[in-house]
Amino acid sequence: MLSRHLCHPGRALGLLSMLLVGCGERPTESANTAAGEPMDSLVSVEWLAANLDDPDLIVLDATVLTVADEEGNLVSVSGRDEYLKGHIPGAGFADMMGALSDTESPYRFAVPTPEQFSAAMEALGVGDDKRVVLYDSARSMWAARVWWMLRWIGFDNAALLDGGTAAWTEAGHPLASDVTERTPGSLTVSLRPELIADQEEVRAAIDDASVELVDALPEPIFAGEMTLYSRPGHIPGAVNVPTRTLMNEAGRFKSDVELKSLFGNNDDKRSIHYCGGGIAASATAFALVRAGHKNVAVYTASLQEWTADPENPMETGAAE
Repeated sequence: MLSRHLCHPGRALGLLSMLLVGCGERPTESANTAAGEPMDSLVSVEWLAANLDDPDLIVLDATVLTVADEEGNLVSVSGRDEYLKGHIPGAGFADMMGALSDTESPYRFAVPTPEQFSAAMEALGVGDDKRVVLYDSARSMWAARVWWMLRWIGFDNAALLDGGTAAWTEAGHPLASDVTERTPGSLTVSLRPELIADQEEVRAAIDDASVELVDALPEPIFAGEMTLYSRPGHIPGAVNVPTRTLMNEAGRFKSDVELKSLFGNNDDKRSIHYCGGGIAASATAFALVRAGHKNVAVYTASLQEWTADPENPMETGAAE
């Protein structure tokens, strides 16, 4: 069996499409009020093309690539080279394998301190008076993680580009290779610690009927038929909402009503989402918040941390 600390499925690239999905949320009231009109948390390529030159709009490419190594295992590599080859004009590069992660952590894509994250975003031009549109080439999973961390530090005026890079190019819009230098922004941090769950909270949630655990990985990984982590299966009691189910046949996000139906009637519960490294989980968490749920968290260390401790229980078997 494979073992990689990634948030992706499979032995082969053919399984990758099962996981590469993300979603968004409606804007909420915040101390961060941009100069322009508030955005929906999910914007179309038509909206972005019409607003691309707005001086308060910061567009960020959060792409991380998934490739097969010499042994056929899937590994994540920085999308910076692809960004330099072509990106939405004016977009900066949000480096999830560098400045936007704690690279000293034993776990990949670990959340940095609020100060480190806000400083990295400020360097990209993000400030209290800006609006941010995030996209990637993996149907918004990586963009959703950056969006989630922005909410974590109290910044709400951010959105995902529906369909990401593919939607932009399919609509006939151009890509650029030049890099736009941005004036550093100024962000006010108003931390929401409840948006990120830790291992102890997840342990307690197993026997707590008021908390629901959501596994965002594909069905074969949830069932334990294959694994990318130290042990196969899922955290006991978790429900399985694979990220592929967030998208319609056109590769766009489903409606809020359809998204809500994926998670069932859980409005009265705290909902903690996990995957392998908190990337796919950010997409399902994003979708549930967009569907109207108020109490959602991401276990960002996810199975790469959980399965490494033999005291943490795991179950196998398909979802009921």
